[in-house]
Amino acid sequence: MSVRIERDTIGEIEVPSDKYWGAQTERSKRNFPVGKETMPIEVVYAFAELKKACASANNELGKLSDMKKEAIHYATNKVINGELDEHFPLVVWQTGSGTQSNMNMNEVVAHVANLHLKEQGSDEVVHPNDDVNMSQSSNDTFPTAMHVALYGEVERKLIDAVSELRDTFKSQEETYQDIVKIGRTHLQDATPLTLGQEIGGWRFMLDKSLEMINESKKQMLNLAIGGTAVGTGLNAHPEFGDKVAKFLSEQTGHPFTSSENKFHALTSHDEVVYFHGSLKALAADIMKIANDIRWLASGPRAGIGEIEIPANEPGSSIMPGKVNPTQAEMITMVATQIFGNDTTVGMAASQGNFELNVYKPVILLNTLQSIYLLADGIKTFNDNCAVGIKPIQENIDQFLNRSLMLVTALNPHIGYEKAAKIAKNAHEKGITLKESAIESGFLTEEQFNKWIKPEEMIGPKA
Repeated sequence: MSVRIERDTIGEIEVPSDKYWGAQTERSKRNFPVGKETMPIEVVYAFAELKKACASANNELGKLSDMKKEAIHYATNKVINGELDEHFPLVVWQTGSGTQSNMNMNEVVAHVANLHLKEQGSDEVVHPNDDVNMSQSSNDTFPTAMHVALYGEVERKLIDAVSELRDTFKSQEETYQDIVKIGRTHLQDATPLTLGQEIGGWRFMLDKSLEMINESKKQMLNLAIGGTAVGTGLNAHPEFGDKVAKFLSEQTGHPFTSSENKFHALTSHDEVVYFHGSLKALAADIMKIANDIRWLASGPRAGIGEIEIPANEPGSSIMPGKVNPTQAEMITMVATQIFGNDTTVGMAASQGNFELNVYKPVILLNTLQSIYLLADGIKTFNDNCAVGIKPIQENIDQFLNRSLMLVTALNPHIGYEKAAKIAKNAHEKGITLKESAIESGFLTEEQFNKWIKPEEMIGPKA
């Protein structure tokens, strides 16, 4: 393998000739051969957006020449466009401030910027620390890149996925609003509702989840940039943080601002904890919805079987014809992973010591994974399961007509205790509710037919 010699404050080190990173990236690559979780590429792109904005801010403040700014823009645009992915090899399990990933970006941007300057015949040289990292520290750039990446990925992936599933349920809520079925509480028979009402509960869960996600994601518009090493802003212009936020907003279309308290921004990640809480709430709702669907579709002959879901693949290697609710199994496993991620995020965020939290990469990794798993899982669940939900009318009617809980409609007419005796007698003798009611002598067949109308039990009565 062809190599070149790179230098840093530790000394010299060999770097592959075809790679654009420098000495600090190479040392991290060698010192942390831990796991397979490389820094997510979306964070790399967010870092590039940040470095581009920083160059613009330093140029506007008179600290960086036009030539160097344009060279840095040239390099960061290449990163953002996905042309340099192979030059960002570092794993998540590195220094807790993300220093090596910050330097990986500085080194690659400087290398590409200098190649560009050389092609233009310029004598100027971009330095990874003095120019690309000007007015910055890993301690404020990494949390800034975290927020930029997280906010962007929520906007790009998760909102649309949840909205599509919500819209599916909204359509079914309207289509099935007249299908009366038995309700269930405590896994026992309860009073009637419509299939549309039941699905409407799922739809509203997703409405609330979207509301909570949209509210909590705003917390990540606050950026640590301008705080430098400990939050004081040492070596940065007083206007630097605000200007970077302005340029980032112009580049991304998201209304970022520089945090009013940089000490908080460096050592606390409560904003991400708060946001991830909305992801956990979504996961909890998704778990409930998927479980409801697979219970209602259980069978086909020895389960509830009130709805039919798509048969996507064979369900058994030994039982011919078996089909399983695999999409529900997938999305509920996703939910359990989100619950675990939430614990990791909360624990890691609690470990800020003095002026810095050094668990930033793992907070970022778990939160991004939660976004991706939920977005991909919900979209797949919608496309391959939810859109194909259909009622099985025969089973719905059978359960409804056999239910003893229809007796609840008699409470206003004969009282709770008499109604309970009718239900208990029907259950013990294995007879219908109507037969038990007439046998009791508490009401006539005509009265039973008048008062027991499931279609009139699906809402309040004056």
